[in-house]
Amino acid sequence: MRIAVLAGGRSSEHEISLTGGGAVAAGLRAVGHEVLEVTLLRDGTWVHDGAEVALQAGRGLLGADVVFGVLHGPFGEDGTVQGLLELLDVPYVGSGVLASAVCLDKVVAKELMARAGIAQVAYVGIRAPRWEQEREAVLAELTGLGLPVFVKPARLGSSVGIAKVVAADALGAALDAAFVHDPCVIVEAMSAGTEVECSVLGSARSAEASEPGEIVIEADWYDFAAKYEPGGMRLKVPAGISAGAREDLRATAVAAFAHFGCSGLARADFFVEGERVLLNELNTMPGFTPTSVYAKLWEASGLGYAELVERLCRLAIERHADERSYRF
Repeated sequence: MRIAVLAGGRSSEHEISLTGGGAVAAGLRAVGHEVLEVTLLRDGTWVHDGAEVALQAGRGLLGADVVFGVLHGPFGEDGTVQGLLELLDVPYVGSGVLASAVCLDKVVAKELMARAGIAQVAYVGIRAPRWEQEREAVLAELTGLGLPVFVKPARLGSSVGIAKVVAADALGAALDAAFVHDPCVIVEAMSAGTEVECSVLGSARSAEASEPGEIVIEADWYDFAAKYEPGGMRLKVPAGISAGAREDLRATAVAAFAHFGCSGLARADFFVEGERVLLNELNTMPGFTPTSVYAKLWEASGLGYAELVERLCRLAIERHADERSYRF
């Protein structure tokens, strides 16, 4: 296959994306595919082999059979690039426009999880106009979550812009800092449970969950350094949870994947408090760096990296053909 790998992008996760894109390209080449590496610069320009890429609706992308967009955060994981690839009429790895947008927005995703009856930690979503106009009322509302809490930009990943707040007088500053990144911020109650992640692979019709893995860290919480610096975290597989919690977690991961209309891949992040399983979020384009969890969990489940990225490309082609069978 001729596969275009997109990496970079306009978000603060640009460098992480470049590292993941390089790993995906190497994995695809290892199983004999032709790879076209496309870098999305911070200003939004698309570049291949030093030249700007011309994009024309309905004309595909550089003659590629499929596109693997290793993009994170806004302008890449949020449905925007997915929408552009739909207009180009080219198969692409991962979820479509709506599922990508919904899962990236932590507030919208949690609201839908609540409606579906999926257990999760308590949270409050705050939009910038309200924070600007009603600071004291917002701070009073947040007392209901207790302490500590985590303050997060609603549509970023890789722990960018996140703060753990242990004292009430530090909450305002943490919110101000998060609003620098995003006009919507979420504040989540802290769970004392075990942090466990599970990888999902498949289509809207059929998906499977990997063996869950436990996140073991020395740091106070799973921050950027713990995620990406060598030795920052250890993935314990199988996770140190009961057999019942394991099966509940895997079933919840697959059910959430279907509920949000995901496709291809997702990493489901959980807290496990004894037998109680809490879904924290779904990531529709999880990291693909050498230290990233998604591929490691599949490796522990018997599916190697090169085979994984190839299978994702084939799933993308199948999804594209399936969707083109509808008249819309």
